[in-house]
Amino acid sequence: MPKPLSLAFDPIARADELWKQRWGSVPSMAAITSIMRAQQILLSEVDAVVKPYGLTFARYEALVLLTFSKAGELPMSKIGERLMVHPTSVTNTVDRLVKSGLVAKRPNPNDGRGTLASITDKGREVCDAATRDLMAMDFGLGAYDAEECAEIFALLRPLRVAAEDFEDRPATAQ
Repeated sequence: MPKPLSLAFDPIARADELWKQRWGSVPSMAAITSIMRAQQILLSEVDAVVKPYGLTFARYEALVLLTFSKAGELPMSKIGERLMVHPTSVTNTVDRLVKSGLVAKRPNPNDGRGTLASITDKGREVCDAATRDLMAMDFGLGAYDAEECAEIFALLRPLRVAAEDFEDRPATAQ
């Protein structure tokens, strides 16, 4: 499908102008609209890179999380907690990874009701290859340098703290 032609104007800036005329200045409207559009752009670009591996970004994140774990496996509940997603989403994501042979599931010996998800050798290979490709395209953020990426992270951190994603502690305590 061909990419639509670029507009001759910034529709978010235009909406901001019209918003100001109708309801007054609300800088957060233009900011959220920009963030949501950036999320659409980034997700599209990243998903295009991981799609040849049979992945979505959510599945890729789960694989990366499993590679970060000491034993290459985590309880399903821990995966949901770390990825900040609903248990149903974790089950769907992991089940798709199992069908692809990238993850295996087994009962958790430490929790009779729980399940462990573990990355397979094939999963590690796919994760490494997808990671190389994502790094080569700077995760879609090639328009920014390292300092600007750090600024974006810092700007969004208070929002994540306010949403209680994590406890805001000094860097040394993390």
